[in-house]
Amino acid sequence: MNQAAVHIPEKLFFKIGEVCDITGIQAHVLRYWESEFPMLAPQKNRAGQRTYRKRDVEMVLRIKELLYDEMYTIAGAKKRLTSELRGASKLKVVTPEMSAPAAQPPPVPQLVAPPAHFSPEPPRDAAATAEPVEPPPLNDERRAAIRLLRYHAQELLRLLDSGEAPAGPHHR
Repeated sequence: MNQAAVHIPEKLFFKIGEVCDITGIQAHVLRYWESEFPMLAPQKNRAGQRTYRKRDVEMVLRIKELLYDEMYTIAGAKKRLTSELRGASKLKVVTPEMSAPAAQPPPVPQLVAPPAHFSPEPPRDAAATAEPVEPPPLNDERRAAIRLLRYHAQELLRLLDSGEAPAGPHHR
């Protein structure tokens, strides 16, 4: 999910139903996340209803991104959020300007070229001699490349669903 596509209205408090609409997360999932993530702790009013602030909605969006987009486990997402909240990184702040459709795709990261011995086709006798191959470690550069691929795939799906012709110099 691209968080820049989410607009959070300028309000002081949000009810749980409003947070569900903004984030696309169901209420029972939000309540579960509150039990798992101590940094997500909306206040309750006198009637016992949850009242979320903008920072709580931003936290829900960040948790959603970690769990659904970056495929962290609950434990991994907790550790990541804890380190981010210590100052290693900042949460994304979504402004109305950011929710406008992007005119340019994100910059293309420098990709690492495959090793010289890499061949997309396995040798004919690969089944007999194949050993399990560990994928390379997932570093920030590889994560950025995967995010870019996801962005382009989502854009292609959007174009297919809308019936629009792709724009750009390669699609005339």
